[in-house]
Amino acid sequence: MFKKILIANRGEIALRIIRTCREMGIKTVAVYSTADRDSLHVRFADEAVCIGPPTSKLSYLSIPNIISAAEVTGADAIHPGYGFLSENAEFSQICADYGIKFIGATAEQINGMGDKATAKATMRAAGVPVIPGSEGLLESVEQGKKLSAGMGYPVIVKATAGGGGRGMRIVRAEEEFEKAWNDARTEAGAAFGNDGLYLEKFVEEPRHIEIQIVGDQYGKVCHLSERDCSIQRRHQKLIEETPSPVVSPELREKMGEAAIKGAQAIGYEGAGTVEFLVDKHGDFYFMEMNTRIQVEHPITEEVTDFDLIKEQIKVAAGAEISGRNYTPKLFAMECRINAEDPANGFRPSPGKITNLHFPGGHGVRIDSHVYSGYTIPPNYDSMIAKLIVSGQSREEVITRMKRALQEFVIEGIKTTIPFHIRLMDDPQFRSGQFTTAFLETFDFSKL
Repeated sequence: MFKKILIANRGEIALRIIRTCREMGIKTVAVYSTADRDSLHVRFADEAVCIGPPTSKLSYLSIPNIISAAEVTGADAIHPGYGFLSENAEFSQICADYGIKFIGATAEQINGMGDKATAKATMRAAGVPVIPGSEGLLESVEQGKKLSAGMGYPVIVKATAGGGGRGMRIVRAEEEFEKAWNDARTEAGAAFGNDGLYLEKFVEEPRHIEIQIVGDQYGKVCHLSERDCSIQRRHQKLIEETPSPVVSPELREKMGEAAIKGAQAIGYEGAGTVEFLVDKHGDFYFMEMNTRIQVEHPITEEVTDFDLIKEQIKVAAGAEISGRNYTPKLFAMECRINAEDPANGFRPSPGKITNLHFPGGHGVRIDSHVYSGYTIPPNYDSMIAKLIVSGQSREEVITRMKRALQEFVIEGIKTTIPFHIRLMDDPQFRSGQFTTAFLETFDFSKL
């Protein structure tokens, strides 16, 4: 087992990893930018190293600075959390070159799943259902128009190196194709340094369903059921739940087996998530694979009583997976609490928290790094807490979530709490019958 793990991240996920390491008797090293010197992950780690100024590319995205911190402190492993360098193949490979274990996927696996066109071809070859589309990258507007005519509009052009909804355009008619192509290429080039595009049939009225998997170094893979991530704004998840209201036991089994086949096809090691779109007919299609721990992993932990961070560390140290394919017997939901003003287009709201009270009670969990008096810097993602609630039924979870949200007090900044409270009362949300387009018609004027 590892003696010392450096956490190449910040905020709540860094604190989450530190907690599990403490329980496992593993020493921890926090890295931080000058903007985060007062963060809790710095306080609770055994050691802390400043790796640069607030700008991410000079600190949390600086591979030389992080490797130097690992060498200076004698860390024998690095946990990247999510975001930042967690899906950076170069970082994974450099860790290997320096004899430091990267707690995550190998460079080859990250490259194979990070390029969306390659990932789709890999999954197709493994027998996983994929959305009809181009076999590889599009070479021209004319080729895209020809393929679109064959599969029928609407279609969607996507950046092969994309994420977070960038480099993506829906095309509903041939005359829209060229503009969508140009806009997507420009955006992708600016965001990712790669303007390659591929084409897919646009799945209408979809649900976004993901399967949590864990694989070890010996070819074994298990899945821990699904999470429904359909409540999104501009392709950014706001609420996740498990089990999904629309996934039957038969569909769960099919999707779980497909996720396992896909992971085994690349010899996947570690925790990962295979993401699918499910259409109104119950057909599902591979969308992408995230080769890291997910923000929403706690809801899976709550319904399986399974510490995913601990499993990541054990697998990275050479242990066989201890999990099994799992059908949840409880229900759980997560609300992402962001420092944003939902009444004003979710405008970021950094600043000092003047008063803070976390909710509690049976079935309520908070993952957060903030405290009263903490100043939220403007340099990073706006998520400041995750409120996770579990219960015996979806109805109980929604009722408990609303109660917990009403107890949640954060003063000094704007947050998404009012939005979440309102959502818990929404009849369509409570019915479970919604799609990824749900928030397009949501009335934000009443917040």
